[in-house]
Amino acid sequence: MGCRLNPAIAAVLLAMAAGGCAVGPNFRRPAPPDVKAYTPQPLPETTASAPTRGGEPQHFVQDLDIPGDWWSLFRSPALDDLVKEALHNNPDVDAMQAALREATEKVMAASGVLFPTVAAAIEPERERLSGAIIGEPQYTPTFSLITSSLQVSYAPDVFGGTHRRIESLSAQADFQRFALEANDLTLTANVVVAAVQEASLRGQIDTTREILRIESDELNLMRDRFRVGVVSQADVLLQESALAQARATLPPLEKQLALTRDELTALAGQLPSREIGETFSLDSLTLPRELPVSLPSRLVQQRPDVRAAESQLHAASAEVGVAIANQLPQFAITGTFGATATGFSGYPGTGIWSAAGSLSQILFDAGTLLHEKRAAVAALDEAGDAYRSTVLKAFQNVADTLRALQSDADTLAADQTAERAASASLDVARRQFRAETADYLTVLTAERAWQQARLSRVQAEANRYADTAALFQALGGGWWHRNDQESSQ
Repeated sequence: MGCRLNPAIAAVLLAMAAGGCAVGPNFRRPAPPDVKAYTPQPLPETTASAPTRGGEPQHFVQDLDIPGDWWSLFRSPALDDLVKEALHNNPDVDAMQAALREATEKVMAASGVLFPTVAAAIEPERERLSGAIIGEPQYTPTFSLITSSLQVSYAPDVFGGTHRRIESLSAQADFQRFALEANDLTLTANVVVAAVQEASLRGQIDTTREILRIESDELNLMRDRFRVGVVSQADVLLQESALAQARATLPPLEKQLALTRDELTALAGQLPSREIGETFSLDSLTLPRELPVSLPSRLVQQRPDVRAAESQLHAASAEVGVAIANQLPQFAITGTFGATATGFSGYPGTGIWSAAGSLSQILFDAGTLLHEKRAAVAALDEAGDAYRSTVLKAFQNVADTLRALQSDADTLAADQTAERAASASLDVARRQFRAETADYLTVLTAERAWQQARLSRVQAEANRYADTAALFQALGGGWWHRNDQESSQ
């Protein structure tokens, strides 16, 4: 005796047999920009140099790989410890890691839809029937009924909508992963730049205090000379004014140093009252001599922000497939297998089973699904434009930093020359004043030029360290070599 297959189930099985495709666009990683350089003019092999601290020439090395702990190239144990502390304690890192775990679990949860759902049920009942329904009013039987069953349901992914949903969630998990890498890169770069800022401020404060000492000695000398009638009171007042002006520049520097210390403490995940123990000076930092210049074709693979934008583009592409699949027929298979008995002692009792298949298609929804698909397509266009914008900004960031490094070296060389010239000019002005061939205003003018040149030189030294850190950040920071957390390339 043959059996006849339910037409709905037959349609479902046929669709499953013919399945395996997913509607919507298949994502392809965008090609990198077709350029060979970051700047219109070729980069020089080395930067300018200057005979001063941090004045060593730096060499641009094409396609030099970047270590995961790039900050160690500054050869500062205190900086290494502080970066490690920041990565371990900063709450933003913990929040981003939690977001990554959440996104990963959502992918796993969505993947479960690809498998049948099995549920167990048991239904004990106690019933009393009326014999009137069979013509015997006096017959009122009372009995127990126990039904147990396994219920199986499955929704075949005929058009790939579920796979596209999982693809979208996986891309969103990738986004969180690269967002975490970008956060870590920004955090480490901020720590390095803030440490350089502290070193610069300490250098400027030390220089200012030395200037104050010299100005104070000069004022005492002027007062002694005024007592014996060698200089006028106007000259003494000029020197007092110069000393007061120099003193006025110290509190703002000390204030900025305190704020920078607070920033470093916060980056390390500590409250301001628990200030970090590490301190930084320019003498404690070493300027990296070799600067990497990654190939432009590799930059889009190295920058975590570009990879995050690519993941968002991937997710938007998959959502188009989800929206298209929602417009197509939906299939479902359900089945039940169990037993019914009048008591636990009577098990397994009478076997029961059922099987059903269904196919549904929305015929009218006032355009809801159509507009959802159009919205998904628009979101894909938006993600594509956002990706291109991120790539443009990434290349601009590298180009700006390369130009800054060259300018920093030139500026330091010029400031060093200016300081030497200002020092020589001050010596000449002082000799002329002692020889009574120049007034004291000439000396003060020369002193101010020398003081400004010294402070500018300290700032120029610090700029070379800070922009070197900015280049490592602009090129992606070597996150692909880090093993302190899961990374994906």
